[in-house]
Amino acid sequence: MAKNSKWLFPAEYSPSVFEYDFDAAYAAGKRLILFDIDNTFVPHGAPADEKTKELFRKLKKKGFRFCGISNNKEPRVRMFCDAVGVPYVFDAGKPAKGGYLEALRKCGAKPDEALFFGDQIFTDIWGANRAGIDSVLVKPVDRGTDEIQIRLKRLLEKPVIKAFFREKGLAIYDYFH
Repeated sequence: MAKNSKWLFPAEYSPSVFEYDFDAAYAAGKRLILFDIDNTFVPHGAPADEKTKELFRKLKKKGFRFCGISNNKEPRVRMFCDAVGVPYVFDAGKPAKGGYLEALRKCGAKPDEALFFGDQIFTDIWGANRAGIDSVLVKPVDRGTDEIQIRLKRLLEKPVIKAFFREKGLAIYDYFH
């Protein structure tokens, strides 16, 4: 992969938001968790499940704040974010940086205090990187629930993800299976 594609690389990879080391992030000064919803926390269109609600409760007790950022319509985004008790930005226009900056404003945070979690390179990761926010790529929760346009984007993302994993010396097999 050409060097000019590194702007699409996440700062980090985690197989799941549930496996991420939030203690290390807190120690590094991160206080705001920005996130995509569909296939980052739950399958596309699914409500927040008990495991997700528990993670939010636990991280709030640690001192983290949150804001959802989604390209989806407000009813979908509100359903999830109300269930976990956090603000949100809908119709965010990712990968444009406006939705990310709006989330920072809503939460009174600077880009270096935030982490963004998402499952897509060309919307989530690229947008966070453009806004100066460290991005964390997670393996999609359930690719089978992806809409057709997302399935097509995933094909285009594949070489970028492979190049990122190769550069970081990570095993890629589990990501695609």
